[in-house]
Amino acid sequence: MAWNEPGGNGDNHDPWRGGNNRGGKRGDDQGPPDLDDALRKLQDKMNDIFGGAGKKRGSGFGGDGGGSGATGGAGFFWLVLALALLFWGGMGFYTVDQQERGVVLRLGKFHEVVNPGLQWNPPLVDEVSKVNVTRVRAVDHGALMLTEDENIVDVELTVQYVIADPKAYRLNVRDPDDSLSQAAESALRHVVGSSEMHSILTEGRETLAIDVQGLLQGYMEAYGTGLSISKVNIKNAQAPSQVQDAFDDVIKAREDEQRVKNEAESYANSIVPEARGAAQRMLEEANAYREEVVAKAEGESKRFVALLEEYEKAPQVTRERLYLDTMESVMTGSPKVLVDLEGGNNMMYLPLDKLVQNAEVARDSSRGAVRLDDDSLRQVTNQVIDQIRQRQLSTRREGR
Repeated sequence: MAWNEPGGNGDNHDPWRGGNNRGGKRGDDQGPPDLDDALRKLQDKMNDIFGGAGKKRGSGFGGDGGGSGATGGAGFFWLVLALALLFWGGMGFYTVDQQERGVVLRLGKFHEVVNPGLQWNPPLVDEVSKVNVTRVRAVDHGALMLTEDENIVDVELTVQYVIADPKAYRLNVRDPDDSLSQAAESALRHVVGSSEMHSILTEGRETLAIDVQGLLQGYMEAYGTGLSISKVNIKNAQAPSQVQDAFDDVIKAREDEQRVKNEAESYANSIVPEARGAAQRMLEEANAYREEVVAKAEGESKRFVALLEEYEKAPQVTRERLYLDTMESVMTGSPKVLVDLEGGNNMMYLPLDKLVQNAEVARDSSRGAVRLDDDSLRQVTNQVIDQIRQRQLSTRREGR
């Protein structure tokens, strides 16, 4: 008979109910675990952890065990609270890199700036913003601008900057990077508007960059952005594309003008020293000639005085000596000789230049060219005179 039929011996055969079965096996070995018992055991463990007040409990989960249930609920609450506190505290740990700084806001108000390393701040109370203070940022800008001499130029620049003050960068200005871009355009227009076009297009680019950097840094300090301008580079500065060809011709003409000026200055620098050197050389030559003439005149006067003394001692000998020296000095440079023969009425003419030339031609044809010096010419002349005298003596003897 089934256990649940009338006369089936009641609950003794119920497989899901605990208790002793007088006629057979225990129901505990086959039924599911008792939920009330499981909850009761969990409450006991929680009471052991958070206090012993829950030890005084009744025999059941309800009825007299109401105090035990209240105590168990309090323990569970404290457990959940402890876990929540641990989780909340773990959320507060964070790391700041070496290149960064942390700006801490406590309840929306600035609290401090933290350095690199492992940091902890209470979560949901402090808000931490990390700012990279070593990375070099850059912003580009370019536009058409009007110069001081009412010309239009197209200028492009690049601004390099870093964050110098993390607090000011995060709190003072809503968008510091956009403020920098607009301030760069304002500074560039201010400097270009006070400069001439020729200076901007040629040698004035470096000065333009320096002026823009100084003015832009002043703007950033006045705004309180916390940015520091590292460098301003002028990438391009040229005339508008519509008139670029005409400006190229103008620049080329100016370069040609400068080149011609440089060539003229180089020529002047080379001519003036040469002229000064030639003038100085002429002065030195004139001084040397003056000294020479004066010295020669003084020597001649002394020589004349010495000759006068010798002349007074032997007038005839001195007269002949002077005559011979004078004739020698005069006739030395003459290639022709006139010989006056004693006892004759004719004067003999000797073309020594022709004779020497013929002798040179004969020697050139035979053994090579031989050039006669003054001594050789004097010897030739003496030999000719000796031969002429010998012929005259022989002629006289024959006539006697």
